[in-house]
Amino acid sequence: MSWMKVEESSCLRIDGLLKHYYLSSCYAIQFALGFPGNLLVVFGYIFCLPKWESINVYMFNLAVSDLIFLCTLPRLSYLYANDQSESSPYLCIVNRYILHVNLYSSILFMVWVSVDRLLRVRYPSCQHFLLDRRVSLGMSVLSWALVNLQVAPLVVLMVHDQEQGNWTSCQDFGSLRSEHSVLAYSLVLTLSGYLLPLLGLLFSSLCIARLLRAQQGALASSQPHSYRRPLRVVTAAALVFLVLYTPYHVMRNIRIASTELWEEPGACTRKYVESGYILTRPLAFMHSVINPLFYFLMGDRFRELLWAKLRGLGRRMGCDRVYGP
Repeated sequence: MSWMKVEESSCLRIDGLLKHYYLSSCYAIQFALGFPGNLLVVFGYIFCLPKWESINVYMFNLAVSDLIFLCTLPRLSYLYANDQSESSPYLCIVNRYILHVNLYSSILFMVWVSVDRLLRVRYPSCQHFLLDRRVSLGMSVLSWALVNLQVAPLVVLMVHDQEQGNWTSCQDFGSLRSEHSVLAYSLVLTLSGYLLPLLGLLFSSLCIARLLRAQQGALASSQPHSYRRPLRVVTAAALVFLVLYTPYHVMRNIRIASTELWEEPGACTRKYVESGYILTRPLAFMHSVINPLFYFLMGDRFRELLWAKLRGLGRRMGCDRVYGP
């Protein structure tokens, strides 16, 4: 019986160890890798692009969303590394809110990017109204409003959880306790915020592939690689979100179900479920590190302008060192 007690004692500590070593390290690494890339993209769009197209509007919104989210990671990493909970309930709510707004705005803006690519393959002369820059600005505003509307109920759940804990604890989504059904909301958010946009990405990939097959003869004589690039980029985006988001949403719903529906699960069972959920959280947020790659894969124009600006800055800095101020 003593070995069973030792096993139970070790399993009860596994979630704390994962938070201390795994979450703190992952969040620190994600910030270190993702923040410079997204900051470079944001500055690149602001200072290097003389004329914005519809796709630039969507990509800029995506980069801003990732940049805001990444700014929350250093504090999270510090708290987990020092085994501390968020001391301010308001910061806790704001942090979790930003985190989930980014989670669902990223995939939604990537859907608009895929639709934009599809329309540019279908209408090479850019005659479709959705390819208008003003329309893309309106779609971006509507997208932000939709995502905030989807995530707004989470604030109510977090406030209820804070009240039950006398405003002394900061729980993640999967660990919230509320008089309302957290599981029902999580399932609705999974469907509307993740599964439907993912289907949109997959559908866009399929449509682009069909168009390319139908136009294969015509494209063979005119830059086939530039026309096939949208298919590769959109397919890669769909696969990235499929791989990164699916484990998180599955484990989040299982974690919530284990507390709301399961009858007296064993202590170790609860800890193993929570540990599985912890493992998927940094994986889902890895998209903020990967997204900058899509900006450079999307087209040559942005890369050329950005590198030209960076080379110009490098030459000026070199001249300053040689000749002085």
